[in-house]
Amino acid sequence: MFLAYRRLPYPTTYMDQTIRPMFRHLNKRRQRLGMSYAVLAKRIGISLRSVRRILSGGETNAGISTVASLARELGVSVRFVDEVDVRTMRRRQAERKTKRILAIVQGSSALEARSLSRKTMRDLREKTINELLAGSDRKLWAD
Repeated sequence: MFLAYRRLPYPTTYMDQTIRPMFRHLNKRRQRLGMSYAVLAKRIGISLRSVRRILSGGETNAGISTVASLARELGVSVRFVDEVDVRTMRRRQAERKTKRILAIVQGSSALEARSLSRKTMRDLREKTINELLAGSDRKLWAD
């Protein structure tokens, strides 16, 4: 099994709060079981170096199949839990996209020497968000 060693596009805080604690948990579990890195590596079919790097937190880009194999071999379940509900995620996306759209509108109106009032901008913001949420998923998520 091959592990690609490249940087993830996540901020360090994501790594520190999510990925590294997961690997530390697996490493502590390995230690409590009294299982060596070498035995674990052999049992899941990856290199000793890879197991050490992953469980020490030095490799934060291990593939999901590798992580699942490590967890399974250590008797740990891997579960995905929704952190944010779908409605909130869609709303956030609509707000992000609306912000970009309104920046373009403001720039265009400034070029025409016509600025929009705050009330007009608020109304336009809410209307755009609601239209994005009511429209197609493709429009909502497209850049």
